[in-house]
Amino acid sequence: MLRPMAITASHLRADVYRILDEILETGAPVEIERKGMRLRIVAVHDEPGNRLDRLQAHPGAVNGDPDDLVHLDWSGEWTP
Repeated sequence: MLRPMAITASHLRADVYRILDEILETGAPVEIERKGMRLRIVAVHDEPGNRLDRLQAHPGAVNGDPDDLVHLDWSGEWTP
């Protein structure tokens, strides 16, 4: 991991969008000094498989060929 650049909270506030863009472009983290503590902003890159792991189940969804629904016999389900 790259050594983080340290800045003050005032510097972050004055130039937040440029600093965030730089973190995304370079991957270099930035540390912000605030009240005697340090906070670190780092770019997080999701691994390709993680996005699929976050999918939520949709139990009522149709899984298959939509054309199959057109040819189903619904006459037993219909009542006038």
